[in-house]
Amino acid sequence: MTSLPLLPLQEPKLIGIARLASQAESLRQGHQVEYFTLPTRSILNRCSSARMPFTWTINPYRGCEFACKYCYARYTHEFMELRDGLEFEQKIFVKQHTAALLRQELRRVKSGEEIAIGTATDPYQPAERRFHVTRGILEELARHSGLELGIVTKSDLIVRDAALLAEISQRNRLFVNLTVTTLDADLARILEPRAPRPDLRLEALRQLVAAGVHAGVICAPVLPDITDAPRDLEALVRATASAGGKYIFANALFLKPCSAAMFLPFLEANFPKLVESYRKRYASRAFLSRAYRKRLSQLMARLRQRYSIRRGYDCDSPRTYPLALATEQMNLF
Repeated sequence: MTSLPLLPLQEPKLIGIARLASQAESLRQGHQVEYFTLPTRSILNRCSSARMPFTWTINPYRGCEFACKYCYARYTHEFMELRDGLEFEQKIFVKQHTAALLRQELRRVKSGEEIAIGTATDPYQPAERRFHVTRGILEELARHSGLELGIVTKSDLIVRDAALLAEISQRNRLFVNLTVTTLDADLARILEPRAPRPDLRLEALRQLVAAGVHAGVICAPVLPDITDAPRDLEALVRATASAGGKYIFANALFLKPCSAAMFLPFLEANFPKLVESYRKRYASRAFLSRAYRKRLSQLMARLRQRYSIRRGYDCDSPRTYPLALATEQMNLF
């Protein structure tokens, strides 16, 4: 009997963003991080989650060098067939021609629809110092009026654009959200290895407010038995008030399977006594219990009242602080 010849195995054909990523040009490498160009067909993406109060998202980069151990966005690299969780923080894709694309795509935005910048990767991560993609996007936004905008970042680099953000604020509704999970610099270095220190973020908040930018703090995620002690959260609220922050909200840890694959080994190495409790908490769901989330929301409400931090520009309507409130609203579901 004659055997058939073996045919060479063919790699699956890549399509869409996976194909674009595979063709990306390397820009430079350092600190175990490599940057790549990413041809972009669209910069303005419609939000598909009914839970979020914003309609559109902009992420100037794919991947994030800050390497936060709890990051929920690692799964976004899987769209490019990059399935090792570490690649999210080591392979950073720099989107191309974003300002020109945004100029065309803003026509799709209707009055009252919010645009959130930095929902999956930090717009002011180290790549921004060299590539200025976020700066280009803001310069385009400054040419428009009547927009509802929110920015989320852990970086004090945002102060570079304070004057531009103030200019945008004059004709648009803008909220800048500094993410601060803890005031403990040593703990922050463990949780967020390459993000700026908490005190630098709060100083950035102070400078933005002084420049006339409406800014506040998002404390997210709150980690059970690590960052959720009432005295620690109170210290953060007090520091936010001292820096002139207009609001502060908090949200408990959301742990998707792709995030758990990184976070649980991190716990085993740094907080071994907490591993079993986390496994139980997240055994069958990505969210903490509703009771935990409700307690957190109620605590933050009391602390805001204690330190006289108002919730919005001039009223308690959710539309006055859409991106910030989104985090804490999730505590009630």
